[in-house]
Amino acid sequence: MNRRAFLLLVSAALGGTALSTIYLHLRSYGQTRAPQEENYTIETIKEGLVIPWEIEFLSSDEALVTERPGRVSLVTLSTGRSQVLGEIDVAHVGEGGLLGLAHTGAGERVITYYTYRDGGRLYNRVHLWDSFEFKEGVVLLDKIPASSVHDGGRIKIGPDGKLYITTGDAAVPESAQDLASLAGKILRINLDGSIPRENPFPSSPIYSYGHRNPQGICWRQGGEQFFATEHGPSGEMGMVANDELNRIMPGGNYGWPRVVGKRDVEGFIAPIYYSGNETWAPAGCTFYYGKDFPDWVDNLFFTALRGEHLHRVELSGDGWRVIESEKLLQGVYGRLRNIVQGPDSLLYLLTSNRDGRGSVRPGDDKLLRLTPKG
Repeated sequence: MNRRAFLLLVSAALGGTALSTIYLHLRSYGQTRAPQEENYTIETIKEGLVIPWEIEFLSSDEALVTERPGRVSLVTLSTGRSQVLGEIDVAHVGEGGLLGLAHTGAGERVITYYTYRDGGRLYNRVHLWDSFEFKEGVVLLDKIPASSVHDGGRIKIGPDGKLYITTGDAAVPESAQDLASLAGKILRINLDGSIPRENPFPSSPIYSYGHRNPQGICWRQGGEQFFATEHGPSGEMGMVANDELNRIMPGGNYGWPRVVGKRDVEGFIAPIYYSGNETWAPAGCTFYYGKDFPDWVDNLFFTALRGEHLHRVELSGDGWRVIESEKLLQGVYGRLRNIVQGPDSLLYLLTSNRDGRGSVRPGDDKLLRLTPKG
């Protein structure tokens, strides 16, 4: 039975007015693929990590890994050996602590996003460090509102060479709509901390707003299509989960807390994909462009914390519609925090079972690698 025949049958059973609602639901989600034979195996590269948050590759065999209590380690991928390079003084409170990291490509200069305490209040900061010792450096952006929840924290250098930063609403929902606040935003700055002239709001680092807690950002090949994952309210303010995958546009307002989920409301940009009543708690995301999984090329992947799976999404050419989706690793490794494609064309994952919200498994937390079967 094709999709249209199915819709007509259900519509006849439920009443004609149900047709458009059901069609919108399926159009938003695309086709959900039935379980397939796995074309991959999982290797455990490193065990015993404490709430790891970010992976940043330095070479085909070395990666930096951040852990939320404040550590930055260098992991040798071929052996699983690790070395703590330095520790940053952070406020490891709730969802805060040492979160994102980006390597500038220049020697040992790296940028981190972390939570700190000042005068009894919590803030987030973007800090450029001169070396892997994490002792000397300069603050690029400061006093980003922080809380024990909703701290955002993903930072990435985009295809345009600018630094993109996700921030949460820090448990103050209306701050996401306030252009005078850095909370509930995706920010964009130069690598020296200055504001790009072409930013949508003059003299402001704000690139998009109306976000609740975005934790993943990624670009499609070519760099023109930009996407972010975002945690929905999950019962907050009487709302259902409505976790989101958004296509990010400069100056775009993504609705929180005025609009949640797939609702077409003038002045707000609706998500291209959302969870409805289900909770994913989506975190890191990446597109796949390697040689080892040809069926996955140009697919977007995001990790799910509460959903405990890896989500694969196939998008339309214009990036505004989901064609197909699939859940991988459902419940196998627990909460998944991040996914990154390595220089070796393989996919790397971080678990997050020691964050107080998951069931700790032997060896947690882990750095995992997906490799093709055979």
